[in-house]
Amino acid sequence: MTMVVLSFAGMTAFAADAAAGKTVFDAKCKMCHGPAGAGGAMDKAPIAGTDAATVKATVTHGKGKMKPLTTVAGTALEDVAAYVASLKK
Repeated sequence: MTMVVLSFAGMTAFAADAAAGKTVFDAKCKMCHGPAGAGGAMDKAPIAGTDAATVKATVTHGKGKMKPLTTVAGTALEDVAAYVASLKK
């Protein structure tokens, strides 16, 4: 039973933080995708509500004209993916 409780505690320690992801989004994404992820400058695609796995893949590998953002990795990547997924379409 103790191991079960400890494993749940460990899982929450690695949970993505959407609030921290907003900081990353504001610094790295907002200028193209708009403050609410609805699209923006240079006709960039709306990304609000995109699932976290897709956000992580796009940030890591790029998509279309968007180049990979190598400066967004690890916890920052998890957090920004959670934030984008939380935005309303």
